[in-house]
Formats: sequence, structure tokens, C-alpha cells
Amino acid sequence: MSAARRAAAALPPMGWNSWDCFGSSVTEDEVIRNAEFLAERLAPFGWDTVVVDIQWYESDPGHHDYREVSRPALDEWGRPLPAASRFPSAARGSFRPLADRIHALGLRFGVHMMRGVPRVAAEQELPVLDAPGATCASIADRTNVCPWNPDNFGIDMGAPGAQEYYDSLAAQFAAWGVDFIKLDDVLYPPVQTAEVAAFSRAIDRTGRPMVLSLSPGKQLSTAHLDTLRAHAQLWRISDDLWDEWPQVREQFQRAARWAPLQQSGAWADADMLPFGRIGIRGHVGRDRLSRLMVEEQRTVMTLWCLLRSPLMFGGHLPDTPDETLALLTRREVLALREGREAGEIVRDGDLVIWRSQVGDREYRALFWLGDEPKTLRAHVDDLGVDAALTGACEDAWSGETPAVDDGWVEVEVAAHGVRLLIFG
Repeated sequence: MSAARRAAAALPPMGWNSWDCFGSSVTEDEVIRNAEFLAERLAPFGWDTVVVDIQWYESDPGHHDYREVSRPALDEWGRPLPAASRFPSAARGSFRPLADRIHALGLRFGVHMMRGVPRVAAEQELPVLDAPGATCASIADRTNVCPWNPDNFGIDMGAPGAQEYYDSLAAQFAAWGVDFIKLDDVLYPPVQTAEVAAFSRAIDRTGRPMVLSLSPGKQLSTAHLDTLRAHAQLWRISDDLWDEWPQVREQFQRAARWAPLQQSGAWADADMLPFGRIGIRGHVGRDRLSRLMVEEQRTVMTLWCLLRSPLMFGGHLPDTPDETLALLTRREVLALREGREAGEIVRDGDLVIWRSQVGDREYRALFWLGDEPKTLRAHVDDLGVDAALTGACEDAWSGETPAVDDGWVEVEVAAHGVRLLIFG
């Protein structure tokens, strides 16, 4: 991977993604409305990326599930094109006008992409650009297909023209002004290492430092760490996360495993933030405000920031409640994205404690995963906080100043909640 690509994700990216609220049927108008909201309200806090998720190439993708037969818009080389019926500015077969509009807002533009070659392109035996004699049929691996989406065949990376197909796809994205690519169906077991490497090479060959984010991360093993770091800036460590507390609770063990491995330009990703209004045309559940209570959302934000996970908001931003928006703009919490030595130091039943350091300030998060509120009492020695720092203790979320009495700090914590304390 080029140094410029690594630098493009020096910090974990923050932004908005269309999946949780609009599934596979987001329209250009909906993207623009969310981008404008992001630019006006959240960009001053570091939120700067807008991602159009799956099936932007389908004119009629369905609203709550995938069509059994994919009918993508394609060019003569078998590459997906934006569906003009949903993205009017792409009438000439390019996302460039939409990307330019996003860039004019001071934001970065991203797209989702399934790995492989479109089934329709293989069935029509469309040629591969810059690979004489190769066709989308000759590079297709019909035995290696996504188990949940019908769009593509896998690609046989040993076939002539296979790398050239990915090269042509990345070149098209670069010409459109894409900054961020979410590559899907590459981290379900087994990890599609050959296709990931090929896509990464293709990005490098464009000369545009696009961020590559890998999904969806089911049962992802740390044994793949070297490969992941070599080819991508982001990789998911779980399947899709939705607005259910048991799913959030399960992320704690994944975050604890991956936090010590985080490094600049190579980030484990705990998935999107299923906050605000979601499921408008989503694939899980119906139109709703997130079923996660505000305290649970605060817990998610705290854990994600401690982990230094990318932060991608999943709800329709213009309809987001104020109490949720407030969670996205707390600078004292977002500062954890630049933390160091972050990790879990206590796990005892429903009690989980994390540490991190930002500059000369020590952060300690006291999570209570139990179903009833709890009074938590902890000693600074067990928190690993130097006694010299205990004279100043602040709650990063509320700004309150809990007392430290003879080394003990005592706080009330809501069910499924957190108190994030700063010492020093």
C-alpha cells in the first residue's frame, strides 16, 4: 500500500453511510440532504465522509431485501454504473457530478462495492478493459459467490484479465473522484485474500489515495492482521451491528481483542452507529428511531472512541434527535481517537473498565452492562492512575467533577451505561 493511502486514514474516518436508513435504495436527493446536514452541523467536529452504500447501480433494488435477479447498469466493460433513475446527475454514467457536489461541501465521497464481477456481465461475456481476449465470463469464479447478495460472481485471480478487471474498476472510481471504497463480501470465512490484494493493487495503480474499507468481518481472526494491514486501511471485526443491546454487548469482547493492535492508517472497525432514524427502507426492521436508549448510545460512542474505531453514522441525519446529535459532538470524547495505550483493564461480570491516554490526561471508562442502575466504586490504584493526577477528575460526557476521596471515586451508572472519567 502506498504511503499516501496510509496517510489518508491517519485517524479513523468519521462520516455518514446510507445503509442503516435507506438500505440498497438510497437516492441522490437523500444523499445530498445528509451531506448538507453533515457539512453544516458535524463537519466542525471531524465528520467528513459520505458513503453511498450497496446497489447504487440498480434502478429497482427493492426496499427491504435484495431482488433474486440483479439487473445492474453496466458499461461496455462490465463495470457498474450509477442508476440514473435514482441518481439523475449520473445520466452520463458517472458519479463525478455527485462527488463534485460532495467535495464542494468540504467532504469526502465514498461508494460501496461488492467483490467480484457482475453476473450479468459474465452472462453477456463482456470484454475486460486492457485485457485482450479476456471476458467477464472467463474471469468469473461461479463457485465462489456471496451467500447473501445475488449481484456478482467471485473472480478467479489466476485467470488472465482478472487483475485488469479490478484495475479498470478502481480507475473508474478514481476518475469519478471517489475517496472511500467499502469493499463487501471479503471477510466472511474464508477471507478472500487474493481478491483483497488485487483490489488494493488496483487502487495503488490509480495514484489516487482512496481509503479501502473491508466488510463484513464475521468471525474475523487476528491471524489475518498482517494481510489486513498490508492491503486496507479499515476492516470490520463483526457482522452488521443493529440497534439491539445484546449485539452491542458482544462488541466488548471484540473491541478488547483488537484495541492493542490499532495503528495509524490500519484500523479495526466495530461497524456503523445504528442511531437516529433508521430502517426507512432498510433491510432489518422497519422505519423507527433507534431502539438503543440514549445511555446505550453513549456506551457505544465511548467504546468505539476508546477502540479508535471508524465512526459511521447510520441514521437519516435531518431527523436525528438532539440528544443523539449531542453524542456526536462531544470533543472531550472524540479526542480518544488520538489516544494511546487504550485497552480493557477490568472485566468482572457486568463491570468493564477501559483505559486510554490523550496527551497528559488519563481516561478511564467505567461501563456497567447490567440491567439495573449501579453505584460503582473504584480505587485509583486499580484504575492505574498516578496519585498526582487525582486532584482533578472530570466526567467527559457531563463535565461534572466527581470527588476522589482517599483514592476512591464513586459514581452512579445507568443500566447499560458508562461514566467516562478524565484525570489530570
